[in-house]
Amino acid sequence: MDFEAEGFYEGLDEQARAEREDLLHWLVEQGFSDPELRRAHRRGLLIFLAAEREVGGEPKYTAQDVAAASGAPAELLAHLRRAHGLPVPEPGAVELTEVDLESAKVSQRFVEMGLTEDQMAGTGRVLGRSLATAAEAMRAVMLEIVSEPGSTERDLAERYAAAVREVMPLVGPLVLGMLSQHLRNMVQGEAIGAAERQAGTPLPGARDTTVAFADMVGFTRLGEEIAPEDLGSVAERLFSLTRDVVEPPVRLVKTIGDAVMLTSPDPAALVRAALRLVEATDAESSDGAFPQVRVGLAYGPAVPRGGDVFGRAVNLASRVTSIARAGSVLATRDVRDQAPGDFSWSSARARRIKGLPDPVPLYRARRL
Repeated sequence: MDFEAEGFYEGLDEQARAEREDLLHWLVEQGFSDPELRRAHRRGLLIFLAAEREVGGEPKYTAQDVAAASGAPAELLAHLRRAHGLPVPEPGAVELTEVDLESAKVSQRFVEMGLTEDQMAGTGRVLGRSLATAAEAMRAVMLEIVSEPGSTERDLAERYAAAVREVMPLVGPLVLGMLSQHLRNMVQGEAIGAAERQAGTPLPGARDTTVAFADMVGFTRLGEEIAPEDLGSVAERLFSLTRDVVEPPVRLVKTIGDAVMLTSPDPAALVRAALRLVEATDAESSDGAFPQVRVGLAYGPAVPRGGDVFGRAVNLASRVTSIARAGSVLATRDVRDQAPGDFSWSSARARRIKGLPDPVPLYRARRL
């Protein structure tokens, strides 16, 4: 391939061009084909091409090949890739590997077990979001490990591929172990009410749940004062602090910008976690570099779907949070009544809340 004619050196100065030429010659020596090089160059990923092979193997299949070999419909596999947040190859493009083929075979087995396309896509969408975040975190760590002052493109490509080769055998057991631990906790915390058992209501269905939102007070103002990357670190720190204080049956459902959402079938456990989170963020806020957090809780019917939770309790908890003061935990009467003796409760008056006809009595929770 004529790298010059194909634009591989376009926009590079003399030193950068020499580095790119050295990298390309090394990649050719490693056996990468012209189409692979073009694809990686088009995506700006030449440095990571060798590492990509360590992760997924050599591309050897089209989407049609994978569908035929796995027995799964091509339309289903395309739908699942989009749900996972992965690109769908162009027709006839040889971009899929043995990993993609094995994944397609697993999908077909789920179809044979009776799972619908929507159920598979919904679960895949949640897994895809979480695993994409995990992959990004791992990528950043690996780059920190291999980056050294004065490294050329080839240096980085070789070291990154070697590091990935060493790490990959550990990733599968690590992810499987963590997922198994989370599933175990979910099973232990799953409660089926007597009414559901009698009626045979399909699970998961609507059930009474305690919901909490915790958001950072003054986060928007802080965004005007610090760099975007520092603002992202603040939001990440809230996520980390929340992870530290949460334990079953409380579950961290998701982060939403400057807020986190928690649920629990046990109201007292969620109030306890909320108080611990406020204390942890208050300690973090002592030097003024981290915003204070406020928490709002509500109790009522909620429906879990695709890893998220929906329902009246969710909407109410969100609105109670917007009323709460910085550094406080504010809850509805239903939450207080479910855990009256575990905390010190004080009235915060009845407040009008959008969407509800009558004022809602609210109570502030403190440790005894």
